[in-house]
Amino acid sequence: MALYDLIKDLPFSIAETQTAVHIHRVNPEFERKTMLVRLRRTDNIRFDGTDGLGEDVTYDPAEHEHARLPILELNGSWTLESFAAHLDTVDLFPHGAPQQAVYRNYRRWAVESAALDLALKQNRIALGPMLRRPWQPVTFVSSTRTNIDGWLELYPELRFKLDATPDWTDEYIAELRERGVVDVIDLKGAYKGTPVDNPADPDLYRRVAEGLPGVWIEDPDLTPETREILEPHRDRVTWDAPIHSWADVEALDWQPKCLNSKPSRFGSLERLFEFYERCEEHGIALYGGGQFELANGRGHIQLLASLFHPDGPNDVAPRGYNETEPEPRLETSPLDPRSVIMGFERA
Repeated sequence: MALYDLIKDLPFSIAETQTAVHIHRVNPEFERKTMLVRLRRTDNIRFDGTDGLGEDVTYDPAEHEHARLPILELNGSWTLESFAAHLDTVDLFPHGAPQQAVYRNYRRWAVESAALDLALKQNRIALGPMLRRPWQPVTFVSSTRTNIDGWLELYPELRFKLDATPDWTDEYIAELRERGVVDVIDLKGAYKGTPVDNPADPDLYRRVAEGLPGVWIEDPDLTPETREILEPHRDRVTWDAPIHSWADVEALDWQPKCLNSKPSRFGSLERLFEFYERCEEHGIALYGGGQFELANGRGHIQLLASLFHPDGPNDVAPRGYNETEPEPRLETSPLDPRSVIMGFERA
């Protein structure tokens, strides 16, 4: 039976929908905002732990201003399948099209993941048993653009996913190779029209590919020149930003050995679960990706990693690893999924 078929008929009811904005000042230049979606099954004001929670990771801060938050009319009795069909008719950006089309998926994921959480809780079951998959400890990496020395002083076993930039010298690449602490290098070449765009740099691609053997190379910008440089290393090339469905995998220039899986990019549970199944069928390894979640969304991606790709270089580290300065006493890899009694939450 298909994965989605295992959950699509779960019944649940919604009596009220609430939204709230989470804000975290990362540094003077960057303030992260996300929107929490709370689906409630009663009109009781007191939160009793049985609400369904999801997180909209849209990066445009204007979309999280109070005047632009959607008013969601979702009350009623549903199954996950009928609820998804209803969302096809709902404009989640009623105040105008978002800056990027993928933001529609981000918001859709917030609502569908909240519905999954609520449905599991109302039926008093956890996601793992529903999908007939065991929880497993999750290895994770820290994704950072800051100096890694301070982090390694606190956490000597920590591994990293790093964003390569044109100012990387041969000496720095050699140092990373010698230390052997990097699992993924993100070239950010697949991003267009974002603050993190990193146009194709053939020299950087060559130095990274040759200087860091065995490391995954994520999201290159394929041009005739960079394609030639990466051809000998194509089994190490992995993708993140272009992947929103299994159809996107099929559209790649070649079948990858590994992919970054960010659930929010898929929008719907059905598309995400089809992706998991097809990757498993084709022998494509996965690792999880984060979106700088501020609320329960981080727990969601940790739990999915536990079920589908626990051993990969998962960019699902606890939120403290997103801080600019290293923090002590954080959970270390691997994460213990613990016993999840019910719902779509990590204890």
